[in-house]
Amino acid sequence: MLNSKRASQKDALFLIAPREEALVIVFFNCIFAPSMISINNLSVQFGGESLFDHVSFFINDKDRLGLVGKNGAGKSTLLKIIKGIQKANEGDVIFPDGFTVGYLPQEMEPHSLKNVMEEAMTAFSEVIQLEEKIADCEHQISQRTDYESDSYHKLIRIHSDTLERYHLLGGQAIHVNIEKILTGLGFERDEFDRKLTTFSSGWQMRVEIAKILLQQPNLILFDEPTNHLDIDSIQWLEEFLADFKGAVVLVSHDRAFLDNVTKRTIEISKGKIYDYKANYSDYVVMREERMESQIATHNNQQRQIRQIERFVDRFRSKATKAKQVQSRIKMMEKIDLVEVDMVDDSGIRFRFPPAPHSGKIILEAEHLCKDYPQKRVLNDLTFSVIKNDRIAFVGKNGEGKTTLSKVITNQVDYTGSLKFGHNIVIGYYAQDQSDYLDPEKTVFKTIDDIAVGDIRARIKGILGGFLFSGDDIEKKVKVLSGGEKSRLSLAKLLLTPANLLILDEPTNHLDMRSKDVLKNALLQFNGTLIVVSHDRDFLQGLTNRVFEFRHGIMKEYIGDIYDFLEQRRLRNLDELAINQKHLEAGTREEGISQNKLNWEKKKENDREIRKIKSQIAKSESEIERMEREIREMESMLGNPEKYQAKIQDGSLYKEYESLKGSLAREMKRWEELQYELEILEN
Repeated sequence: MLNSKRASQKDALFLIAPREEALVIVFFNCIFAPSMISINNLSVQFGGESLFDHVSFFINDKDRLGLVGKNGAGKSTLLKIIKGIQKANEGDVIFPDGFTVGYLPQEMEPHSLKNVMEEAMTAFSEVIQLEEKIADCEHQISQRTDYESDSYHKLIRIHSDTLERYHLLGGQAIHVNIEKILTGLGFERDEFDRKLTTFSSGWQMRVEIAKILLQQPNLILFDEPTNHLDIDSIQWLEEFLADFKGAVVLVSHDRAFLDNVTKRTIEISKGKIYDYKANYSDYVVMREERMESQIATHNNQQRQIRQIERFVDRFRSKATKAKQVQSRIKMMEKIDLVEVDMVDDSGIRFRFPPAPHSGKIILEAEHLCKDYPQKRVLNDLTFSVIKNDRIAFVGKNGEGKTTLSKVITNQVDYTGSLKFGHNIVIGYYAQDQSDYLDPEKTVFKTIDDIAVGDIRARIKGILGGFLFSGDDIEKKVKVLSGGEKSRLSLAKLLLTPANLLILDEPTNHLDMRSKDVLKNALLQFNGTLIVVSHDRDFLQGLTNRVFEFRHGIMKEYIGDIYDFLEQRRLRNLDELAINQKHLEAGTREEGISQNKLNWEKKKENDREIRKIKSQIAKSESEIERMEREIREMESMLGNPEKYQAKIQDGSLYKEYESLKGSLAREMKRWEELQYELEILEN
């Protein structure tokens, strides 16, 4: 069985930042001791088959490691074993003493009754305990009058030590840090007080991601984290992980995310692992090179063996060649046979049927709106879709992408006008497609019930193309994995030819190869396509228009996903707004260079940074003054004989409490200034 072991560390170095740098800086630059996790001879068997066969590897300090392999290869199982929530049949996982691990499973059932901020606060259990202890000490101090007793002096020391530990952990900055992480993951500030139960499971999973990032563990294990994020949040997470001080091991089918985060790839295939010091795209090239080299070496070796066998067979019976024959037999016995690690290249294979003929206009919407009790999701949308358009719907979760898809497919009501062109036949793949499948039906029955005409004779062939064969076609839908349900839903799309395909997150639960097959099939599809997705690699080159959903408004961009990201980057930098501002003010001369505009923007930004830094410096000076006075008062409170008069009339304690309140307010102001500075500097 799996034995989790901890290797002791004799030496540890702790750096304590000065008070003026301690708050946000200590938190985000916490100390990570050099670490290396060792996975030794790990073996796992399921149902008599070997998932892992004595695999071993290391996870080094600051590793950025991607686990890849087909669905069912054991990626999620390996993460669970490293975390310690699942046991292996054989082998050890050894990690350093005091090592902390954060783990995000692929699926979980959040059940917190707290609001967003309160749930995120649970990441700081020690800080919260210290706050409670400080409050308790201060309450006791306010009630005590035995200023000369040993117990009073002990209480003062406990209060001082607790306060020092609280500052060391950056206690005053936790709200700033929480706000930074939550906004990066897509939450609006006015949502921090909303109950988690009012959010979808995907948004609740974002809070779980935030808690892991806030805890700053030595190792983060992520199992498909991008399933719960939109493009903006994925890009923010990529930037966060780039500066993260610990190691990261992640499972993902998002090629762009893997390429931007990982620098090492471990492939799991048929119980073995193959370790590459490369991101995913480079790994694919290196794997092909390894396979070619193995095949070439194997073929050369087989040719050599055949030559030896022919010599032995030809001269075995000749006494004059006996020594040469024996020499070659011994040579053949010493040959270390080269085995070719064949890649398991089985995957779905299909093409969409030809699209029925349609008119030039697919659909036209005018002043389209959709309201829910809590908010307006779609606000006065006017747009058109032309034949052979390929449109990507992008934006944060909950901004209306799926809602508009359901409006077009007539699943939800709306106000405004929506008109379809001639002979429009819609094929729809829902984000929650598994809910559209009857759990009690078998795989075969699911397809057989909707197949008509000649297609019925080809049902087994269609299912085979989606990796359902043999006894698999008699499985009930309720026992299928998420990937199997996705493949079955895609198979249903083939049964009715459509000229407008609307696909809502079709790549969820699909492995890399299946996503590539789906993308290739869509590239060959001769109809009109609308696809909702946050997978940048999947969208690249697939669409020619991007509709961005934000705050109920839909904005159109021409080009594919990376054209959109670049155009939006320029918009966010306000370059066009700066040009317009100079034109309106009459200050922009003909031929003024873009470099000058950028320089002016930078100059203005630098001026704001200097202003904020000046305010921070003044705030820090004020904080130092108040802390110095508080220490003096604590010394006075600890020496009641000398300051008996001020202590007895209560004036010293009132002054002490007032000064502490002022310090807390100034610390909060300092946090806000630091946050503003960080935004300006970025």
